[in-house]
Amino acid sequence: MPVDIDPGPAADFLRGFIALGHDGHARDVAGMVACLAGPGGRHVTGNSILVDGGFAA
Repeated sequence: MPVDIDPGPAADFLRGFIALGHDGHARDVAGMVACLAGPGGRHVTGNSILVDGGFAA
C-alpha cells in the first residue's frame, strides 16, 4: 500500500482497512529505519517489516 493515499472516494474506502485509522507518512517509515539502523536493530536479520498502520493485519 502506498504511504500517501490520494484524496478521493477510494482513499476513504481504503482508510477503513487501516487499523490505526489514518494515512501513513514518510516519518513513520523513517522511524522504523532509524530503529533498525541503530542499536535496537542489531539482532534483527532476514525479516520483512510492514509499516502499514495495520492494513495487512
